[in-house]
Amino acid sequence: MPKHPSEEQLAFHYAVYAKVCEIPYGHVTSYGCIAKLIDCPERPRQVGMSLKYRDKYLPYLTNDEQMPLFKEEIPWWRVINSQGIISKRETVQAEKRQVERLQSENVDVEERDWTAASTPPSSWTKYHVDFAKYGWFPEEH
Repeated sequence: MPKHPSEEQLAFHYAVYAKVCEIPYGHVTSYGCIAKLIDCPERPRQVGMSLKYRDKYLPYLTNDEQMPLFKEEIPWWRVINSQGIISKRETVQAEKRQVERLQSENVDVEERDWTAASTPPSSWTKYHVDFAKYGWFPEEH
């Protein structure tokens, strides 16, 4: 049986999911922005992990009647890295699923040719979103 997350862990995951649910349709933000908005500016990677493992933590986030606190899907696809790049996933299909979700919200996703430019970090994909056009940063940081 999996270990029950601590109250501190659940509070963090709740804050991440609640803030991600505020990202408007057709917009994106960064892991770092979410971390800053929930007063954990040093934890953007943990924001990414929270979104990655949301299916593990969501069952623990219930109200007093044991009803889920989040009835709608958490729009994880609206969170990308600070350079506007979609981060690598376990599979290419998972990366494409994020691209397709964004495109279904009329977000233009540019496919970059890294062979023509410098080599990107290994955690980056070829998919880029223009923050100037689609970015959601409610509090400038």
